[in-house]
Amino acid sequence: MNAKLDSGVTTRPVTRQTFDEVLVPTYAPAAMVPVRASGLDVWDQEGKHYLDFTSGIAVSSLGHCNPVLVDAMTKQINTLWHLGNGYTNEPVLRLGSALTEATFADRAFFCNSGAEANEAALKLARKYAHTKFGPHKSRIISCLSSFHGRTLFTVSVGGQPKYTEGFEPLPQEINHIPYNDIDAARAAILDDVAAVIVEPIQGEGGVIPGNKEYLQALRELCDKTGALLIFDEVQSGVGRTGTLYTYMETGVTPDILTSAKALGNGYPIGAMLTTNAIAEHFNVGSHGTTYGGNPLAATVALNVIETINQPAFLARVKEASAKIFANLDKLSADYPQLFGKARGMGLLIGLPMAEGYKGRAKDLTKVAEGLGLMLLVAGFDVVRLAPALIVSDEQIAEADRIMRAAVEQFLAA
Repeated sequence: MNAKLDSGVTTRPVTRQTFDEVLVPTYAPAAMVPVRASGLDVWDQEGKHYLDFTSGIAVSSLGHCNPVLVDAMTKQINTLWHLGNGYTNEPVLRLGSALTEATFADRAFFCNSGAEANEAALKLARKYAHTKFGPHKSRIISCLSSFHGRTLFTVSVGGQPKYTEGFEPLPQEINHIPYNDIDAARAAILDDVAAVIVEPIQGEGGVIPGNKEYLQALRELCDKTGALLIFDEVQSGVGRTGTLYTYMETGVTPDILTSAKALGNGYPIGAMLTTNAIAEHFNVGSHGTTYGGNPLAATVALNVIETINQPAFLARVKEASAKIFANLDKLSADYPQLFGKARGMGLLIGLPMAEGYKGRAKDLTKVAEGLGLMLLVAGFDVVRLAPALIVSDEQIAEADRIMRAAVEQFLAA
Protein backbone atom coordinates (compact mmCIF):
# COMPACT_ATOMS: atom_id res chain seq x y z
CA MET A 1 0.00 0.00 0.00
CA ASN A 2 1.25 3.45 -0.88
CA ALA A 3 2.39 5.09 2.35
CA LYS A 4 1.31 8.49 1.02
CA LEU A 5 -2.35 7.44 0.93
CA ASP A 6 -4.60 7.07 3.92
CA SER A 7 -7.94 5.35 4.25
CA GLY A 8 -9.79 8.70 4.31
CA VAL A 9 -8.58 9.88 0.90
CA THR A 10 -12.14 10.39 -0.38
CA THR A 11 -13.17 12.56 2.58
CA ARG A 12 -9.99 14.39 3.56
CA PRO A 13 -10.35 18.16 4.06
CA VAL A 14 -9.33 20.27 1.05
CA THR A 15 -9.25 24.02 0.46
CA ARG A 16 -8.40 26.45 -2.32
CA GLN A 17 -4.79 26.18 -1.12
CA THR A 18 -4.83 22.49 -2.04
CA PHE A 19 -5.10 23.54 -5.68
CA ASP A 20 -1.79 25.41 -5.42
CA GLU A 21 -0.17 22.41 -3.76
CA VAL A 22 -1.23 19.49 -5.97
CA LEU A 23 -2.62 20.68 -9.33
CA VAL A 24 -0.69 21.87 -12.36
CA PRO A 25 -1.09 25.67 -12.35
CA THR A 26 -2.84 26.07 -15.70
CA TYR A 27 -5.65 28.05 -14.06
CA ALA A 28 -6.06 30.66 -11.34
CA PRO A 29 -9.44 29.72 -9.85
CA ALA A 30 -11.46 31.90 -7.52
CA ALA A 31 -10.72 31.93 -3.80
CA MET A 32 -14.05 30.28 -2.97
CA VAL A 33 -14.67 26.58 -3.68
CA PRO A 34 -18.20 25.66 -4.83
CA VAL A 35 -19.52 22.47 -3.25
CA ARG A 36 -23.22 22.35 -4.11
CA ALA A 37 -25.49 23.74 -6.82
CA SER A 38 -29.04 23.64 -8.11
CA GLY A 39 -30.39 25.52 -11.11
CA LEU A 40 -28.56 28.88 -11.05
CA ASP A 41 -27.85 28.67 -7.31
CA VAL A 42 -24.37 27.78 -6.03
CA TRP A 43 -23.05 27.39 -2.48
CA ASP A 44 -19.38 27.39 -1.42
CA GLN A 45 -17.53 25.62 1.38
CA GLU A 46 -18.56 28.34 3.82
CA GLY A 47 -22.23 28.03 2.93
CA LYS A 48 -22.31 31.35 1.06
CA HIS A 49 -24.85 31.56 -1.77
CA TYR A 50 -24.10 32.79 -5.30
CA LEU A 51 -26.24 33.50 -8.35
CA ASP A 52 -24.44 31.84 -11.26
CA PHE A 53 -24.43 33.86 -14.48
CA THR A 54 -21.58 31.79 -15.97
CA SER A 55 -23.22 28.34 -16.33
CA GLY A 56 -19.71 26.88 -16.31
CA ILE A 57 -18.69 28.94 -19.38
CA ALA A 58 -21.94 28.45 -21.29
CA VAL A 59 -22.11 24.75 -20.40
CA SER A 60 -24.81 24.13 -17.79
CA SER A 61 -27.56 25.65 -19.91
CA LEU A 62 -30.30 23.67 -18.19
CA GLY A 63 -28.91 24.59 -14.79
CA HIS A 64 -26.90 22.69 -12.23
CA CYS A 65 -28.19 19.23 -11.27
CA ASN A 66 -31.14 19.50 -13.63
CA PRO A 67 -33.60 16.85 -12.39
CA VAL A 68 -34.48 15.56 -15.87
CA LEU A 69 -30.80 15.02 -16.65
CA VAL A 70 -30.05 13.59 -13.21
CA ASP A 71 -32.84 11.05 -13.66
CA ALA A 72 -31.75 10.10 -17.19
CA MET A 73 -28.11 9.72 -16.19
CA THR A 74 -28.95 7.73 -13.06
CA LYS A 75 -30.93 5.24 -15.11
CA GLN A 76 -28.09 4.93 -17.63
CA ILE A 77 -25.46 4.60 -14.88
CA ASN A 78 -27.32 1.55 -13.68
CA THR A 79 -27.60 0.15 -17.21
CA LEU A 80 -24.42 0.59 -19.29
CA TRP A 81 -21.40 2.90 -18.93
CA HIS A 82 -18.76 2.17 -21.53
CA LEU A 83 -18.00 -0.17 -24.41
CA GLY A 84 -15.21 1.32 -26.52
CA ASN A 85 -15.38 1.91 -30.25
CA GLY A 86 -15.59 -1.77 -31.15
CA TYR A 87 -19.30 -1.53 -30.41
CA THR A 88 -22.02 1.06 -30.81
CA ASN A 89 -24.83 1.70 -28.33
CA GLU A 90 -28.47 2.72 -28.36
CA PRO A 91 -28.13 6.19 -26.75
CA VAL A 92 -25.51 7.37 -29.27
CA LEU A 93 -27.60 6.10 -32.18
CA ARG A 94 -30.59 8.03 -30.88
CA LEU A 95 -28.46 11.13 -30.34
CA GLY A 96 -26.97 10.95 -33.83
CA SER A 97 -30.46 10.61 -35.29
CA ALA A 98 -31.77 13.56 -33.26
CA LEU A 99 -28.94 15.89 -34.30
CA THR A 100 -29.03 15.00 -37.98
CA GLU A 101 -32.82 15.37 -38.04
CA ALA A 102 -32.58 18.80 -36.40
CA THR A 103 -29.75 20.24 -38.54
CA PHE A 104 -28.31 20.35 -42.06
CA ALA A 105 -26.11 17.35 -41.29
CA ASP A 106 -26.36 13.73 -42.42
CA ARG A 107 -23.62 12.37 -40.16
CA ALA A 108 -22.31 12.90 -36.64
CA PHE A 109 -18.99 12.09 -34.97
CA PHE A 110 -18.90 12.16 -31.17
CA CYS A 111 -15.92 12.92 -28.95
CA ASN A 112 -15.32 14.44 -25.52
CA SER A 113 -14.79 18.18 -25.91
CA GLY A 114 -14.97 21.19 -28.19
CA ALA A 115 -11.25 21.00 -28.90
CA GLU A 116 -11.63 17.39 -30.04
CA ALA A 117 -14.63 18.28 -32.19
CA ASN A 118 -12.62 21.03 -33.89
CA GLU A 119 -9.61 18.72 -34.25
CA ALA A 120 -11.84 16.21 -36.02
CA ALA A 121 -13.35 18.92 -38.24
CA LEU A 122 -9.97 20.27 -39.29
CA LYS A 123 -8.53 16.81 -39.93
CA LEU A 124 -11.58 15.87 -41.99
CA ALA A 125 -11.34 19.08 -44.01
CA ARG A 126 -7.69 18.42 -44.84
CA LYS A 127 -8.43 14.79 -45.70
CA TYR A 128 -11.29 15.86 -47.95
CA ALA A 129 -9.19 18.47 -49.73
CA HIS A 130 -6.17 16.18 -50.20
CA THR A 131 -8.31 13.36 -51.56
CA LYS A 132 -10.46 15.49 -53.86
CA PHE A 133 -7.96 18.12 -55.03
CA GLY A 134 -4.46 17.04 -54.01
CA PRO A 135 -1.98 17.90 -51.24
CA HIS A 136 -1.48 21.48 -52.49
CA LYS A 137 -4.94 22.33 -51.12
CA SER A 138 -4.10 22.36 -47.42
CA ARG A 139 -4.21 25.92 -46.10
CA ILE A 140 -6.59 26.74 -43.24
CA ILE A 141 -8.03 30.21 -42.71
CA SER A 142 -9.13 31.33 -39.26
CA CYS A 143 -9.83 34.69 -37.63
CA LEU A 144 -7.79 36.84 -35.32
CA SER A 145 -9.03 36.72 -31.71
CA SER A 146 -10.74 33.38 -32.35
CA PHE A 147 -10.60 30.40 -30.00
CA HIS A 148 -10.93 26.80 -31.16
CA GLY A 149 -9.37 24.67 -28.41
CA ARG A 150 -6.10 23.77 -26.71
CA THR A 151 -4.68 20.88 -28.72
CA LEU A 152 -1.58 21.92 -30.66
CA PHE A 153 -3.53 21.94 -33.92
CA THR A 154 -6.60 23.81 -32.62
CA VAL A 155 -4.61 26.31 -30.56
CA SER A 156 -2.59 27.10 -33.68
CA VAL A 157 -5.76 27.61 -35.67
CA GLY A 158 -7.07 29.88 -32.92
CA GLY A 159 -6.18 33.52 -33.45
CA GLN A 160 -4.64 34.38 -30.07
CA PRO A 161 -0.82 34.19 -30.05
CA LYS A 162 -0.68 34.24 -26.23
CA TYR A 163 -1.93 30.64 -26.26
CA THR A 164 0.76 29.36 -28.65
CA GLU A 165 3.84 30.98 -27.11
CA GLY A 166 6.41 28.39 -26.10
CA PHE A 167 4.81 25.53 -28.02
CA GLU A 168 6.60 26.07 -31.33
CA PRO A 169 7.09 24.71 -33.92
CA LEU A 170 3.41 24.98 -34.71
CA PRO A 171 1.43 23.21 -37.45
CA GLN A 172 1.89 24.96 -40.77
CA GLU A 173 -0.34 26.34 -43.53
CA ILE A 174 -2.58 28.26 -41.11
CA ASN A 175 -3.40 31.94 -41.68
CA HIS A 176 -5.44 34.42 -39.64
CA ILE A 177 -7.56 37.28 -40.91
CA PRO A 178 -9.55 40.04 -39.15
CA TYR A 179 -13.06 39.02 -38.09
CA ASN A 180 -15.96 40.60 -40.00
CA ASP A 181 -13.57 41.90 -42.71
CA ILE A 182 -14.87 40.80 -46.11
CA ASP A 183 -11.99 42.32 -48.08
CA ALA A 184 -9.45 40.42 -45.97
CA ALA A 185 -11.41 37.22 -46.54
CA ARG A 186 -11.42 37.74 -50.30
CA ALA A 187 -7.65 38.26 -50.29
CA ALA A 188 -6.97 35.17 -48.19
CA ILE A 189 -9.41 32.53 -49.43
CA LEU A 190 -7.77 31.29 -52.62
CA ASP A 191 -7.68 27.97 -54.44
CA ASP A 192 -5.12 26.45 -52.05
CA VAL A 193 -7.42 26.80 -49.03
CA ALA A 194 -8.83 23.57 -47.62
CA ALA A 195 -11.03 25.07 -44.94
CA VAL A 196 -12.27 28.27 -43.36
CA ILE A 197 -13.18 27.96 -39.69
CA VAL A 198 -15.19 30.69 -37.97
CA GLU A 199 -17.25 31.26 -34.85
CA PRO A 200 -20.61 32.78 -35.85
CA ILE A 201 -20.18 34.76 -32.65
CA GLN A 202 -16.71 35.09 -31.18
CA GLY A 203 -16.82 34.14 -27.51
CA GLU A 204 -13.36 34.29 -25.95
CA GLY A 205 -12.46 37.06 -28.39
CA GLY A 206 -14.89 39.51 -26.79
CA VAL A 207 -18.44 38.29 -27.55
CA ILE A 208 -18.57 39.75 -31.06
CA PRO A 209 -21.36 38.58 -33.42
CA GLY A 210 -20.46 37.83 -37.00
CA ASN A 211 -22.16 40.09 -39.53
CA LYS A 212 -24.57 38.15 -41.73
CA GLU A 213 -22.96 39.74 -44.80
CA TYR A 214 -19.54 38.54 -43.63
CA LEU A 215 -20.67 34.97 -43.00
CA GLN A 216 -22.46 34.94 -46.36
CA ALA A 217 -19.27 36.16 -48.05
CA LEU A 218 -17.31 33.32 -46.44
CA ARG A 219 -19.89 30.86 -47.77
CA GLU A 220 -19.62 32.28 -51.29
CA LEU A 221 -15.81 32.29 -51.23
CA CYS A 222 -15.72 28.68 -50.04
CA ASP A 223 -18.13 27.66 -52.78
CA LYS A 224 -15.98 29.44 -55.35
CA THR A 225 -12.66 27.87 -54.25
CA GLY A 226 -13.83 24.42 -53.12
CA ALA A 227 -12.90 25.07 -49.50
CA LEU A 228 -15.04 23.73 -46.67
CA LEU A 229 -16.74 26.17 -44.31
CA ILE A 230 -16.56 25.09 -40.66
CA PHE A 231 -18.74 26.79 -38.04
CA ASP A 232 -17.36 26.46 -34.52
CA GLU A 233 -20.53 26.50 -32.42
CA VAL A 234 -18.93 25.04 -29.31
CA GLN A 235 -20.02 28.07 -27.27
CA SER A 236 -22.85 29.52 -29.37
CA GLY A 237 -24.72 26.27 -30.05
CA VAL A 238 -27.45 24.26 -28.33
CA GLY A 239 -29.90 27.12 -27.81
CA ARG A 240 -27.48 29.70 -26.44
CA THR A 241 -28.38 32.36 -29.03
CA GLY A 242 -32.08 31.55 -29.26
CA THR A 243 -31.99 28.92 -32.01
CA LEU A 244 -30.71 25.37 -31.68
CA TYR A 245 -27.57 26.45 -33.57
CA THR A 246 -26.66 30.00 -34.50
CA TYR A 247 -26.17 29.21 -38.19
CA MET A 248 -29.94 28.79 -38.38
CA GLU A 249 -30.51 32.52 -37.93
CA THR A 250 -27.66 33.68 -40.18
CA GLY A 251 -28.96 32.30 -43.45
CA VAL A 252 -25.62 30.53 -43.92
CA THR A 253 -25.23 26.75 -43.78
CA PRO A 254 -21.73 25.42 -43.06
CA ASP A 255 -20.21 22.23 -44.42
CA ILE A 256 -19.10 21.12 -40.96
CA LEU A 257 -20.38 22.25 -37.55
CA THR A 258 -18.79 21.59 -34.18
CA SER A 259 -20.66 21.44 -30.90
CA ALA A 260 -19.81 20.74 -27.25
CA LYS A 261 -20.18 22.71 -23.98
CA ALA A 262 -23.98 22.88 -23.48
CA LEU A 263 -24.50 19.64 -25.40
CA GLY A 264 -23.71 17.67 -22.25
CA ASN A 265 -24.76 20.28 -19.66
CA GLY A 266 -21.50 19.56 -17.83
CA TYR A 267 -20.98 15.93 -18.81
CA PRO A 268 -18.08 15.91 -21.32
CA ILE A 269 -19.21 15.43 -24.91
CA GLY A 270 -18.37 17.01 -28.26
CA ALA A 271 -19.85 16.52 -31.71
CA MET A 272 -18.84 17.16 -35.29
CA LEU A 273 -21.73 17.32 -37.76
CA THR A 274 -21.36 17.15 -41.53
CA THR A 275 -22.81 15.83 -44.80
CA ASN A 276 -22.60 12.40 -46.39
CA ALA A 277 -20.35 13.65 -49.19
CA ILE A 278 -17.77 14.99 -46.73
CA ALA A 279 -18.08 12.31 -44.04
CA GLU A 280 -17.16 9.55 -46.49
CA HIS A 281 -13.58 10.85 -46.52
CA PHE A 282 -13.18 9.52 -42.98
CA ASN A 283 -13.04 5.76 -43.29
CA VAL A 284 -12.53 3.05 -40.68
CA GLY A 285 -9.37 3.80 -38.70
CA SER A 286 -8.76 7.31 -40.07
CA HIS A 287 -9.92 8.97 -36.85
CA GLY A 288 -11.27 7.85 -33.51
CA THR A 289 -11.69 8.20 -29.78
CA THR A 290 -11.97 5.75 -26.89
CA TYR A 291 -14.63 7.54 -24.86
CA GLY A 292 -16.45 9.50 -27.55
CA GLY A 293 -20.16 8.75 -27.81
CA ASN A 294 -20.24 6.58 -24.70
CA PRO A 295 -23.72 5.71 -23.39
CA LEU A 296 -23.55 8.09 -20.40
CA ALA A 297 -22.60 11.17 -22.42
CA ALA A 298 -25.00 10.35 -25.22
CA THR A 299 -27.90 9.87 -22.81
CA VAL A 300 -27.36 13.26 -21.21
CA ALA A 301 -26.93 15.01 -24.57
CA LEU A 302 -30.06 13.43 -26.02
CA ASN A 303 -32.13 14.75 -23.12
CA VAL A 304 -30.51 18.18 -23.48
CA ILE A 305 -31.44 18.35 -27.17
CA GLU A 306 -34.99 17.14 -26.53
CA THR A 307 -35.47 19.79 -23.84
CA ILE A 308 -33.91 22.77 -25.61
CA ASN A 309 -35.05 22.18 -29.20
CA GLN A 310 -38.62 23.25 -28.51
CA PRO A 311 -40.16 26.47 -29.91
CA ALA A 312 -41.41 27.68 -26.52
CA PHE A 313 -38.04 27.05 -24.84
CA LEU A 314 -36.10 28.90 -27.53
CA ALA A 315 -38.59 31.76 -27.53
CA ARG A 316 -38.02 32.16 -23.79
CA VAL A 317 -34.26 32.39 -24.38
CA LYS A 318 -34.85 35.38 -26.66
CA GLU A 319 -37.26 36.92 -24.14
CA ALA A 320 -34.75 36.57 -21.31
CA SER A 321 -32.06 37.99 -23.58
CA ALA A 322 -34.12 41.11 -24.29
CA LYS A 323 -34.62 41.70 -20.56
CA ILE A 324 -30.90 41.38 -19.78
CA PHE A 325 -29.91 43.64 -22.69
CA ALA A 326 -32.41 46.25 -21.49
CA ASN A 327 -30.84 46.17 -18.02
CA LEU A 328 -27.31 46.39 -19.39
CA ASP A 329 -28.19 49.24 -21.73
CA LYS A 330 -29.52 51.18 -18.75
CA LEU A 331 -26.42 50.26 -16.72
CA SER A 332 -24.18 51.56 -19.52
CA ALA A 333 -26.23 54.75 -19.78
CA ASP A 334 -25.98 55.29 -16.01
CA TYR A 335 -22.21 54.62 -15.95
CA PRO A 336 -20.88 55.73 -19.36
CA GLN A 337 -17.43 56.27 -17.87
CA LEU A 338 -17.27 52.54 -17.06
CA PHE A 339 -19.04 50.65 -19.84
CA GLY A 340 -19.56 50.62 -23.58
CA LYS A 341 -22.66 49.17 -25.26
CA ALA A 342 -23.58 45.57 -24.51
CA ARG A 343 -23.31 43.17 -27.45
CA GLY A 344 -23.90 39.53 -28.25
CA MET A 345 -26.81 37.25 -29.11
CA GLY A 346 -29.33 35.42 -26.99
CA LEU A 347 -27.80 34.62 -23.61
CA LEU A 348 -24.18 35.03 -24.72
CA ILE A 349 -23.58 38.67 -23.84
CA GLY A 350 -20.53 40.89 -23.55
CA LEU A 351 -20.34 44.19 -21.69
CA PRO A 352 -17.16 46.03 -22.78
CA MET A 353 -15.27 48.25 -20.36
CA ALA A 354 -14.92 51.89 -21.42
CA GLU A 355 -11.57 53.34 -22.44
CA GLY A 356 -10.53 54.47 -18.97
CA TYR A 357 -11.12 50.99 -17.52
CA LYS A 358 -9.61 48.76 -20.19
CA GLY A 359 -7.99 45.68 -18.73
CA ARG A 360 -10.08 45.74 -15.57
CA ALA A 361 -13.00 43.44 -16.42
CA LYS A 362 -11.70 40.77 -14.04
CA ASP A 363 -11.43 43.28 -11.21
CA LEU A 364 -15.12 44.10 -11.60
CA THR A 365 -16.21 40.45 -11.72
CA LYS A 366 -14.28 39.77 -8.51
CA VAL A 367 -16.24 42.53 -6.77
CA ALA A 368 -19.49 41.06 -8.10
CA GLU A 369 -18.48 37.60 -6.89
CA GLY A 370 -17.88 38.99 -3.42
CA LEU A 371 -21.47 40.26 -3.49
CA GLY A 372 -22.82 36.89 -4.63
CA LEU A 373 -22.92 37.08 -8.44
CA MET A 374 -20.72 34.85 -10.60
CA LEU A 375 -19.72 36.44 -13.92
CA LEU A 376 -17.20 35.69 -16.67
CA VAL A 377 -14.74 37.76 -18.67
CA ALA A 378 -13.94 37.58 -22.38
CA GLY A 379 -10.35 38.74 -22.55
CA PHE A 380 -9.25 41.60 -20.31
CA ASP A 381 -11.76 44.22 -21.44
CA VAL A 382 -15.17 42.53 -21.54
CA VAL A 383 -17.49 41.28 -18.80
CA ARG A 384 -19.28 38.21 -20.15
CA LEU A 385 -22.72 37.00 -19.06
CA ALA A 386 -23.80 33.47 -19.97
CA PRO A 387 -26.52 32.39 -17.54
CA ALA A 388 -28.34 29.10 -17.82
CA LEU A 389 -31.06 29.25 -20.45
CA ILE A 390 -33.64 28.57 -17.73
CA VAL A 391 -32.87 31.90 -16.00
CA SER A 392 -36.00 33.47 -14.47
CA ASP A 393 -37.15 37.09 -14.53
CA GLU A 394 -36.50 37.24 -10.79
CA GLN A 395 -32.92 36.05 -11.26
CA ILE A 396 -32.39 38.58 -14.05
CA ALA A 397 -33.57 41.34 -11.71
CA GLU A 398 -31.34 40.07 -8.90
CA ALA A 399 -28.30 39.98 -11.18
CA ASP A 400 -29.00 43.56 -12.19
CA ARG A 401 -29.25 44.63 -8.55
CA ILE A 402 -25.95 42.95 -7.65
CA MET A 403 -24.17 44.31 -10.71
CA ARG A 404 -25.19 47.84 -9.77
CA ALA A 405 -23.98 47.33 -6.21
CA ALA A 406 -20.74 45.92 -7.57
CA VAL A 407 -20.26 48.93 -9.83
CA GLU A 408 -20.70 51.33 -6.93
CA GLN A 409 -18.22 49.36 -4.82
CA PHE A 410 -15.77 49.09 -7.73
CA LEU A 411 -15.84 52.83 -8.44
CA ALA A 412 -15.47 53.68 -4.75
CA ALA A 413 -12.36 51.53 -4.31
